[in-house]
Amino acid sequence: MTSVPTGIILQPSYRLRGGVPVVRLFGRLDGGGPFLIEDDRFRPYFFLRSRDLEKLKRRDGLTIEVGRLVDLEGQKVARIGFEDPAELPRWRQRLAKVGAHPLEGDLRFPYRYLIDHGLRAGIRIEEEPVAAERGLAYFHNPTLHPARADPALVSLSLDIETTPDAGQILSFALVGADIDEVHIVADKRVHRARRVADEKSLLQSLAERLRAIDPDILLGWNVVDFDLRVLARRAEALGVRLELGRVPGEMVFQQDPNFTRQGRVDISGRVVLDGIGLVREALRLPDYRLDTVANAVLGRGKLIDHEVADAGAEIHRLYREDPKALAAYNREDARLVVEILEKEGLLDLAVERSQLCGMPLDRVSASVASFDRLYLPELRRRGFVAPSVRRNAPVGKVAGGAVLDSLPGLYSHVAVFDFKSLYPSLMRTFGLDPLGFACAGDGALEAPNGARFSRDAAILPDLLDDLAASRKQAQDRGDGHGDQAIKVLMNSLFGVLASPGCRFADPEIANAITGFGQQTLRWTQEVFEALEVKVLYGDTDSVFVKLSPAPGESPAALAEELRGTVEEQISQRVRDQYGVEPRLVLELEYVLEKFFLPRVRGGQAGSKKRYAGWSEDKLLLVGLEAVRRDWPELSRRLQRGLLERLFREEPVLPWLKDLVAEVRSGALDQECVYTKRLRKGDLSRYIKGIPPHVQAARKAGTDAGNVIRYVITARGPEPVLRGRPFPRDIDRNHALEKLMRPIADAILPEIRTTFDEALGRPVQLQLL
Repeated sequence: MTSVPTGIILQPSYRLRGGVPVVRLFGRLDGGGPFLIEDDRFRPYFFLRSRDLEKLKRRDGLTIEVGRLVDLEGQKVARIGFEDPAELPRWRQRLAKVGAHPLEGDLRFPYRYLIDHGLRAGIRIEEEPVAAERGLAYFHNPTLHPARADPALVSLSLDIETTPDAGQILSFALVGADIDEVHIVADKRVHRARRVADEKSLLQSLAERLRAIDPDILLGWNVVDFDLRVLARRAEALGVRLELGRVPGEMVFQQDPNFTRQGRVDISGRVVLDGIGLVREALRLPDYRLDTVANAVLGRGKLIDHEVADAGAEIHRLYREDPKALAAYNREDARLVVEILEKEGLLDLAVERSQLCGMPLDRVSASVASFDRLYLPELRRRGFVAPSVRRNAPVGKVAGGAVLDSLPGLYSHVAVFDFKSLYPSLMRTFGLDPLGFACAGDGALEAPNGARFSRDAAILPDLLDDLAASRKQAQDRGDGHGDQAIKVLMNSLFGVLASPGCRFADPEIANAITGFGQQTLRWTQEVFEALEVKVLYGDTDSVFVKLSPAPGESPAALAEELRGTVEEQISQRVRDQYGVEPRLVLELEYVLEKFFLPRVRGGQAGSKKRYAGWSEDKLLLVGLEAVRRDWPELSRRLQRGLLERLFREEPVLPWLKDLVAEVRSGALDQECVYTKRLRKGDLSRYIKGIPPHVQAARKAGTDAGNVIRYVITARGPEPVLRGRPFPRDIDRNHALEKLMRPIADAILPEIRTTFDEALGRPVQLQLL
């Protein structure tokens, strides 16, 4: 070990020892093993405006310090210190009742410690460890500094198999960290599995193996809300003390308060990551069952036939009749999680995001908390403190990006220009920032919505400058994960300012950002039109223009020349009007050989946020049915087929007639399945105007999940369920008129034909 070790914090926590709060930071050292840092010198606190000090009726056990700090309104504040972190919420509530609102009073104690010490995930530890306990390098009250860390983290995938009611655990599998094993309750030897005598022994075996393997990260699929909760429940029922952490302690379950309701669990010294959450952020799929994701990413799925009617019953049958097959199934489920995350690089991406924002691996997607970790240290350095989050306070309406009218039709040679990271670039250019907004005075810069910002007090522009420089370095060294992590973080900094969960949320700031964005898009349209270049469409940060290259001139070269001219004119306009140096970068995203903008259904106006392009024999689709999960495969097949033939200038009608014939014959019945999520959850909440997917869900009964697959038959909507015969009497006329006609009618007018002609019906020539 070097004299100045570095490492990454995996789990910040605290505990009371003898009435004293002790910050505990678990992690792993670069080139070394796991560590535990304990610091008993830090105490919890919040701030209170000095004018409200008189409302502290009882001050026993409190420390009160009045210094140079002020709130965002410039009011003096006092620091109120406590001995026990649990006192903070009680005092918050007590003071709120008398009209006094503590500032920064909602930060969790270990995060308060990290923020005050300017630490993110990577740290440098000035002292050597004082001991080694339970395989942990132990540091007591060390001096810590931020640092870049690159430890070799150990991850392990866990999967359990149970009886259908989860009332008994049959086996568990562990895969990763050079481990590939299954433990199963059995009375005789099972091929490639470790046999144990009973369920109690199985639980004890799991705890022993985790202590021996000592993973930093525990992976799984629904691992918190199923595997670990079942393990905890069965351990309690059997009287087993199930300690899976690096130090003694039981699992503590939590649930995010946001709409995802994602479950989390604290296991001392280990991070638990659910593959579902990681994949849902990165990939758009019809659903996020392990079998669906594995087939999409790896090209293979679970070992139990996905058409089996009752997977739970099948697992129990295998346990009784073919334990070897059950062990293989259990092992494969654990292995699939590892391979999915490796193939998509999602674990590496989570580590990179943790290093950037300082949040633990299981909370890197918490954008509001990430904002706090970056912003609050800089705010304090400037002598300010932040308000606490007031979750019930209305944020107000925030405008979206500008959307230009589209000119529907089929075009050749279309350039797509895109402002790189538009909102972060506007924040950097104009100093759009909470502190800048609070400190606006004489000479302030005024945004299009009337909000005013200081020209020299902002924090976010410097933060974004540093992130942009880091992103450029990541791109230069070919670090895709670093590039993506920084991009995600930069783009999130706008969204939090419009979120009611953010302590700095303000519609004036958010609308200043979108207002500058709208203005930038309009200016861009004006510059192109002044250059006599036709603008076909624009949306938020993108502009689509029709190129008119001279004979022999490269469309790409013309587009690049236009890009430079337009960027410079926009930049000069910013300098002239606002007196600031622009940070706007206009990029040439595509030069499309063909481009199609559809009309709104049943009208002549151009549709918005929906288009198709063709470049280098590849189809680009945005917003169309072919890339939407709620349209059946038949519609997607039709749209892709029509557009590919349209762009290649190939005959369309013969192919379309053949497709219609297949539908009429029933050959494509399996492609008429709708997939739709139940938004309201409980079916009883649907009272009026019962939609088709709800009707199908009611027919499915207890087999209905949150995602309903159904078809339209002569009897109405019918569910499509695993293990059950495919519904009869498919309404093929519905398929023609509702699944195919809307798609075809949007495209066929471009080649002066109609869907009726494909159906073999008389065509009114005057409509062509």
